[in-house]
Amino acid sequence: MSGFYPGTLLYLYQFSNDSLLRREALKRLTLLEKEQFNKTIHDLGFMMYCSFGNANRLFANKNYEEILINSARSLSTRFNPAVGCIRSWNSDSSHFLVIIDNMMNLELLMYAFKQTHDSSFYHIAVTHANTTIKNHFRKDYSSYHVVDYNSTNGSVQKKHTHQGAADESAWARGQAWGLYGFTMMYRETGDEKYLQQAIHIADFILHHANLPADKIPYWDFNAPDIPNAYRDASAAAIISSALLELANYSASKKKEYRDVAATILQNLSKPPFKTTSDEAGGFILQHSVGHLPGKSEIDVPLSYADYYFVEAALRYKNQLK
Repeated sequence: MSGFYPGTLLYLYQFSNDSLLRREALKRLTLLEKEQFNKTIHDLGFMMYCSFGNANRLFANKNYEEILINSARSLSTRFNPAVGCIRSWNSDSSHFLVIIDNMMNLELLMYAFKQTHDSSFYHIAVTHANTTIKNHFRKDYSSYHVVDYNSTNGSVQKKHTHQGAADESAWARGQAWGLYGFTMMYRETGDEKYLQQAIHIADFILHHANLPADKIPYWDFNAPDIPNAYRDASAAAIISSALLELANYSASKKKEYRDVAATILQNLSKPPFKTTSDEAGGFILQHSVGHLPGKSEIDVPLSYADYYFVEAALRYKNQLK
């Protein structure tokens, strides 16, 4: 998901107007251009919208716009009308795997719809979001990580986890992706059901008995070794950014959401989560968890933690104006 580094640089450039950050970001974009035609992955929103989307927002470049639209077209090829979703991971034909993370790629499709007025982008995005509401969420509004569909008739074959503690657990970053994704879909469509879904997810996260007082979640809300479980700074950063946007859409919960988002930012901005000097190879945050069951990226810095932390900080700063 190589769009996070240039995206972070562009957010920092937006804040500082430091031309060195801009030059480095634009250099990185050239390495990503070829991915606009990549139809083998679902992460094109992360890769292209976090990078070229921010570049286009700041510099309004027709070439960037074309790259984003081509990326949306490539992502659209992974949509299965029978399932009503965009395929996440590639697999054999007996499985059609969809992960909650995929909600984050819908912003790229909504951008392409606004630029081209091609309703197919809109249709794919809202159909995927609606199918996700129907099949990914439990009664308490926690989310499964993976839903395995029958690719022919769209029936659900299995609901399970890949990066969480257990099939029925609430993997923290998965809850964060859902919160952010449905908040964004409400912004893009004005559909009240997406707002209500985001509010329900926020209520699950913020009122969970296992959310620590500092609001930096354990890597899974049901991790078996709480309170000694690893924390996930990446989930916290995503939650903070999402809450700052969601606060704009809910008058009754605005103060709660902003207060929690601010608490998260304050705690991520100091040790043990904020890195010092060069101890983490240039990363801003440490203590994130990528894939604990897979024994990968455990208690380390992650590029997307930095990206959403900087985004949340900018959102918070702008709301103080």
